[in-house]
Amino acid sequence: MDIRQLKAFTAVFEERNITLAANRLHLSQPALSGTIKSLEDLLGAPLFIRQARGVAVTESARILYPQARRILSQTDAMAQQFRHGASGARIDIGIGPDIAVGQVAAFVCAVRSAVPALFVSLLEGCIGDARLAAEDERCEDELFLTLSLDPYVLAVPAGHGGDAALPWIVCPEHPTHQRLLPFYGAAANTPAAHAGSLRLALELTAAGFGGCAVPESLARGQAEVEVLPLDGLQLSRRIGLCYAVQSLEKPGVAKIVEWLRAAPAAADAAVPAR
Repeated sequence: MDIRQLKAFTAVFEERNITLAANRLHLSQPALSGTIKSLEDLLGAPLFIRQARGVAVTESARILYPQARRILSQTDAMAQQFRHGASGARIDIGIGPDIAVGQVAAFVCAVRSAVPALFVSLLEGCIGDARLAAEDERCEDELFLTLSLDPYVLAVPAGHGGDAALPWIVCPEHPTHQRLLPFYGAAANTPAAHAGSLRLALELTAAGFGGCAVPESLARGQAEVEVLPLDGLQLSRRIGLCYAVQSLEKPGVAKIVEWLRAAPAAADAAVPAR
């Protein structure tokens, strides 16, 4: 049994589809199928059952999967140690679409202070060994550790001052939209624009299209915008670390989670909302 076979097995197990697994590993489907067959022959047990769409996993596959993941994680950790120094480790952190740059920088500084030998690689989107994101962006199979609270504020174009009514720029697909409707009032029915993200709504506000309700950390970092309180509404989001249980197999992730759980107050102070 070799690493190549285990990588092929875990890819098919997680994708439940030979084609998708082959694309993920940059292999041809026949090559991947042959690798799986050689592993089944070695184990003396079938691992997958082909179906009209994808594959089903057998009980043998369910037993093998956590062991294969553990072996692959250990070999990856060894490779990272040599790549980044004998005492070092590396993790990939995905950054949510509406996380402020200041929060990212503070998080990385805090992590480096807590785990000095750790090399942190930042990626955009829902990828990586763990993610810095808002709690409402947490995936179904992820755990969440809070780092900071980020209150919502009213952002208006610079010079407006909030003295006159402004049309709203709203984000109908965002999880907070329904909670903001009482604040928008009837004007929500005739917004200046619909934005696909909080960051885009804020950029439209900076361009003078209207006002928007966004997290304070984002608003403070945007030029040409004034920040005002949301009168009559208290709303905030939790920013934190999203991670799956299996990601704890990576030493870097395990160290960060251990640090956060041991010193949540220090972590909260290290990653301010503003």
